[in-house]
Amino acid sequence: MAQHGSLDESVGILSISAGSLLLLVNSYGSSPEKDFIPHTALGILLLIISALVAYTGVRHSLSHSQLFSCLCLTVSALWCGLGLVYILIGQSVLPLSELKSSLIPGLAAFTLALFIIGTVALFVKKPVLLVIAVSISLACAHQIAGLSDSGFGQSATAANYLLVCLVCAYFGFGRLLSTITQGKVRPPGTVMKQKFELKTEQNQSCSDVVSVGLVMNLLSASVIACPLLGVVPQLSVGHVPWLWTAGVFQLGMCVLFYRAMDTLAATFYGFTSLLKFAEGYSALLSLYSIQPFSPVPFPVVFSVLFSVLALFSCQKSLLEGFYQLFFVAYCISIAAQPQGFFQAGTQGVQGAIFVATAGVLFVTTFNMVSSTRIPTGQSHFKTVVTRIRSITLRALDKERNTPHLGYSKYADAEVLGHACNVLAAFAITATVGDRNPLAVLVLPWAVMAGGVLQLLCGSVAFARGKTFESTAFILYGLMWTVWGLTRFGGLYGETRGFNVAVGIICFMLFNLLVTIAALFLNVAWFVYAFTFQLILISFLLDAIGALPYGYDIGVTIIFGLVSFYCFLAHLFNSTFQSPQIPLGRPFVKLGGVEGGAGVCPHVPARKATSVQQIAEIMKNGGICGMPTDTVYVLVAACNRPDAVIKAYKVKKQAQDRPMSMWISSVKQLEPVRHLLSPLLLDFMEAAWPSSISMVIPRGPWLDIFGLGDAAIHIGTPQSIAIRSPDCAVATHLINLVGPIAVTSANPTGEADTTHHNQVYAKLGKKVEGVLCDGPSPENIASTVVDCTKIETGQIGFFRVGLIPKSKVLQIFEEVKNRHRQGQTNPAFENDQAPPDTQSEESWEGSETPESRNETESENENASSFTAHEQITDLNDS
Repeated sequence: MAQHGSLDESVGILSISAGSLLLLVNSYGSSPEKDFIPHTALGILLLIISALVAYTGVRHSLSHSQLFSCLCLTVSALWCGLGLVYILIGQSVLPLSELKSSLIPGLAAFTLALFIIGTVALFVKKPVLLVIAVSISLACAHQIAGLSDSGFGQSATAANYLLVCLVCAYFGFGRLLSTITQGKVRPPGTVMKQKFELKTEQNQSCSDVVSVGLVMNLLSASVIACPLLGVVPQLSVGHVPWLWTAGVFQLGMCVLFYRAMDTLAATFYGFTSLLKFAEGYSALLSLYSIQPFSPVPFPVVFSVLFSVLALFSCQKSLLEGFYQLFFVAYCISIAAQPQGFFQAGTQGVQGAIFVATAGVLFVTTFNMVSSTRIPTGQSHFKTVVTRIRSITLRALDKERNTPHLGYSKYADAEVLGHACNVLAAFAITATVGDRNPLAVLVLPWAVMAGGVLQLLCGSVAFARGKTFESTAFILYGLMWTVWGLTRFGGLYGETRGFNVAVGIICFMLFNLLVTIAALFLNVAWFVYAFTFQLILISFLLDAIGALPYGYDIGVTIIFGLVSFYCFLAHLFNSTFQSPQIPLGRPFVKLGGVEGGAGVCPHVPARKATSVQQIAEIMKNGGICGMPTDTVYVLVAACNRPDAVIKAYKVKKQAQDRPMSMWISSVKQLEPVRHLLSPLLLDFMEAAWPSSISMVIPRGPWLDIFGLGDAAIHIGTPQSIAIRSPDCAVATHLINLVGPIAVTSANPTGEADTTHHNQVYAKLGKKVEGVLCDGPSPENIASTVVDCTKIETGQIGFFRVGLIPKSKVLQIFEEVKNRHRQGQTNPAFENDQAPPDTQSEESWEGSETPESRNETESENENASSFTAHEQITDLNDS
């Protein structure tokens, strides 16, 4: 991991060096009459370099290199917007005379943003980042000066990029050389010190992408406010690349915030990205000489959503809640002026947002990387709420987003998903009338909010394991996208009729299935899906020309209100533990489902407290699902015979499918050591922990583990399979509980269980706890070795699985040699399975005459034969 991190850093720093070299050469070689590098080529190269720098920033977005990641993503956005403007100039979409007005607003924003990042780097003593940030900031400032006054040469711009190029080249190649030589060659000054101590409890919840999201707000505010200040004549097509770059980056930040388990920040930057796309759409209309018109309902509703979000964001800090109120004012200004972003009131609010964002950017970036913090009012919200006895506040940490079925790498996206439907629903209530459909600002709201952003929420919900919610969000996102483009994209007049009606009917059939499925979830989701069905009916009636007056607006408003209730409920319930805004019970309940209620504990395996919780359940006679080094298994404590019998009955095992026994180490066999073969114990010590199961003779030694009458379910009358897994979670659990009885975590005859969600889905309420560790690391079965005749110096193979046969034989030969000399075997070292290793096959299908040790006799006694019978159920262990 450390080598991968160093390589990523090298890629990012060398990409910045390459971009600086490109702009350096262009600045030195260009003249007022002619550019050294054609605009289109320059733009494409900047986009490629921007993608490489963004890759590094994203790779480090949740790591220790917070300021470095922030710098990479900021520089990437700068060169992305710059490259797109150059491409528009090169393709003659923009005349060369508009290059100045197109570049200055974006360059001004990044000049300030990079200067702030450089200032923070100075405070925290990061000289390399300081030089890079301040030099690029000065280069942008000198480029603005050169655009404003042709007499001001670009030599100063080139000089700043030269410094960046040299510093990044030295540092980047130094890091790369250190990585290639594995640290043997380290040029002076290229070792990046990792200051893990700075990631204190206070700023663990603060992801470094916060600063990048703020930079994007600074960028859009600069672009919108510049016409008011007279810096540029008006909002134009040349500003679209900057605005849409900010929107795309904020969508990316939204995903990273979900990855950082910060639902509030993800929702906020999802909202602000919508504003960027709408602003860019309005600027794009100027290319077609269309004057945009902003209907009143949408921005008013948007301001309400921003207000609610600002209130709940105060639990993180009062500064964050206060900052979001600026966007409430911005939405109100859009509603108050029909031309929206082109009028002075809206531009004035953006000017205030520019100033506020600059201050918040400095405070946030400084607090992100410094051990001393600027106060932001973090505890005030909690202090006020704790004084109200009827309200219990949830802890503001990642545990807030832990799903009831295990763990997820993403936070819950339902808040933003429901908000998207609120925005899309109220957006289409606008009346187009005689205006050009493209001129009415409905298309960006319906397509981006209801479509693109909701599709993102559906993807996050799917990654979180919420199949129903993801299906609904994706279906509704597709519907809003198609309907928005058709109805408000200028296509509807030509395509109205049967073709549109058929498509809508297909969506209605899909949503009917969603509505039926919602019966098993809760009342809120059923009403939600049902009212959307009413909207689809209004679309259908409109397509065939039979829409009653006011019906479409009525059902759309109802759906919008239902969506707002769900938005508020999820936001409130994720903030407060009690009371809760009710979502209702399911109309229909199925055994083992019940809408998620009454599910046994699903706890993350990576936590020691979770393993202890499952251990207590097993000590009390419970049976649980557990991850292993292969697939998930069902386990019971051997000293609880009732639990072993229960596990056997849950599986409904046939008599030829006995359970196996697992131990954490050979030390757990110490009480019966005198009853087992010394050579066998020596072989166990050498081979374990690993994916090797050993079939050994049954004997009185088994009685000491407290199995009682349940012993008949472990192995066969002549032999049992025993194993010590190469899995830290399983080993820790067995240490706490003692030897365990193991069987596959699926009904007999079904496929192996490869994810923790499948354990409960397959076995239902019969399971009393599940340790969750996501997908199984391996789907290859364990290697099953016949040790029933080990006293004769011979072993056989019932199945060759994850551990190759040659490795097992090598270990056994070494054990025999050391055993003859009275030596102890060293610990077993794991070995990767070769590509031709057989997987998930029973002994009947995989055994061949060659699968026996050549020295083994062909005459097998009864105990060896009956040992074969228990191998069928070892495919999972």
